[in-house]
Amino acid sequence: MDSIPPIPAMRQLHHEYIIRTFSSIKAYPAIDNKLSDGELAKVANIITSLRSKIELSTEIDNNAKYTWLRGVNDLLQGYLANYQSTKVTGTPLSSLLNTYQSAMNEQLTGGSIAPLMKQLDVESAIILTDNFVLASNRGMSAAKDSILVKQCNRNPDKILPILFRSPSTASADSLIVLAAFRNPEELYSYAAAPNALGKKIQSVNHPFVKLVSRLSLTSTGRMYFPFLDQLYTGKLKMDSITKFVGNDTSAGYFSLLVRTRIDYAKRIQMGDTPMAAKVLYNKLKAKSIELYINEINALHNEKSDFVRFKSISKLSPQELYYLAVTGEEEMYTSSFVNGVYPRIFSGMKSPRSDSLLALVNNDQYKKFIKITAAYNKLDDFLSKMDKKDAEQLMRGFVNGLEKTNSLEDAVDVADSYASVYNSALKKLMLSQVQLELKRCIGIKNKRGQVIYELLETIFSSLEPSNKIDLSAKLGIMPIYELPNTYLKDKENGRVVMQQFFYGDKDGMVVFNAFLNKFRNANWKITKKSQWVEVSSRKGTPITIYANLPLDETEELDAASQDSLIAYLHEEKLHPSIVIHRGHSYYLKQTVHKMPSSAKLVLLGSCGGYQSLNEVLEIAPGAHIISSKQIGTGIINQGLINVISEELRLGKNLKWPALWNSLAIRFSGTAKEKFDDYVPPYKNLGAIFITAFNTYMQQEPE
Repeated sequence: MDSIPPIPAMRQLHHEYIIRTFSSIKAYPAIDNKLSDGELAKVANIITSLRSKIELSTEIDNNAKYTWLRGVNDLLQGYLANYQSTKVTGTPLSSLLNTYQSAMNEQLTGGSIAPLMKQLDVESAIILTDNFVLASNRGMSAAKDSILVKQCNRNPDKILPILFRSPSTASADSLIVLAAFRNPEELYSYAAAPNALGKKIQSVNHPFVKLVSRLSLTSTGRMYFPFLDQLYTGKLKMDSITKFVGNDTSAGYFSLLVRTRIDYAKRIQMGDTPMAAKVLYNKLKAKSIELYINEINALHNEKSDFVRFKSISKLSPQELYYLAVTGEEEMYTSSFVNGVYPRIFSGMKSPRSDSLLALVNNDQYKKFIKITAAYNKLDDFLSKMDKKDAEQLMRGFVNGLEKTNSLEDAVDVADSYASVYNSALKKLMLSQVQLELKRCIGIKNKRGQVIYELLETIFSSLEPSNKIDLSAKLGIMPIYELPNTYLKDKENGRVVMQQFFYGDKDGMVVFNAFLNKFRNANWKITKKSQWVEVSSRKGTPITIYANLPLDETEELDAASQDSLIAYLHEEKLHPSIVIHRGHSYYLKQTVHKMPSSAKLVLLGSCGGYQSLNEVLEIAPGAHIISSKQIGTGIINQGLINVISEELRLGKNLKWPALWNSLAIRFSGTAKEKFDDYVPPYKNLGAIFITAFNTYMQQEPE
């Protein structure tokens, strides 16, 4: 260990600053990355060596000695700041100090500190280049460029935001090219900006960057952007797109999007990754909704299908297919069932499902199966192909569910199984689930094992002879029954129900029908300015709260819902039953506003994965009643009548018996609609989500 030579009194304070900072580093109670005793000993030696060198060096005059001592302290202060903010540095403090010694030598001899950056991680390199003593080093620009490259390598999705701060750095061109291929849409936005980085991007001499830059400077560049890959590879010329760009509401532009997506789908299946494929898909989705879905949805009250679906009458089967798969969340049930689906096949010379999938290169086929299942069209869809092909398709539908991060595909399989009425097909799906379970066990894929075990249990439970107690087997709340006591508010013993009404033309009709059903001796109706309260006079204390369906055009219905929610919160009333009383397009609003206290949720609309998952995130384990097709007021009201009366009489909600009693109340068209409603014990998607979440909560970390 070097010894410190005598220190002149005028520099003793600067040495003391170094000692104090090092003492602060030693004393800091770090939870993670605490410096070892061995590391601290090495650091102490290096600090002593640095102090000694500064005092003894003949290359450093008296004034510069002050400067270098301050530099050492600044370096330690920079490290301490990172240490205290838990900003992890991959470079040991001893290595940083040794590098600083080397940097000092380079600075004193006119050398460059840039090569030293290779020894340091980003945080340590920043501490070094921020050191004011080295500010004049001839290698500073190259050193900072090296740091910027390190930052970009660490955060490849943030290359352009990083470059925005230093657009003239030496490595800018190569980094811009890298960013272009990673995210061409982001490059487009930056290239169009009238700033230093925008100008830098425009100057890069690379064919792909030049193409994006050229598009960014045109007012219609966004319309060309979905076809970026084909423009770059020469498969499309600008002129072939330009004729549609002037009128982007044209069917021609939509058709070009569809044709390009079909081409991309084939390439993706072959392992290729077309550039801007996501941009194209998003544009296709936007145009599907903007040009077609919004219109056929808006005409949902139109009695003539010819009038309602005129806008899609000239679309090809492929184009109609993409309306379905891109617009599933926005499309009304009737728009698909009465419009898009039948027109897909009426537009084909040979109306076969396998021919349809071949036309679109099997793109998004799992999603289309899910959609047909949700709208009770799966059996019809599969009947339009040979039995062998249908079986192969459904095997593919069931396979590989563990390979995605989302549970959506698995939930789609669960829901679809409930919509299959062909016993041979159900048997095939169960058999394939069992094969996939064995495969996942064999490769020790825990996620896949859990997914397929749950599906096997759920599917097998639907066969009465198996006598499977699903709630006991899966460790979830009973699915066949909701106890009366479970639905009562713990504070006041009252069952609180909340209905969400909407202020369109149908809303008031349904609202009045609801009130009329409760105008009897068993119930009392109290009208408030924003809602009504329907309370039981006898039996179990029950109150049904329903907001008034005020004018939707002025958003008064939303305001009445919010007023009721605020009142329930103030009065500490916790609804255990939530009922959606609007069209399917209002469902998101109901789910967004529903309380976490809900134990039973009546959606009355398609209960797809998004809706089921959102409901169960808000109210874990809730029983869900949904419809695979169009929810209707008469069915919803029938459910409400039976549920409220059973509870008023102190009975539990026993779903199989309750469902059977409801089935005989409806006839004709109403019976057909009721058959599309799914009771909680048959809502396989919801059961799967609940079971999976329960399992994951119980699984040790």
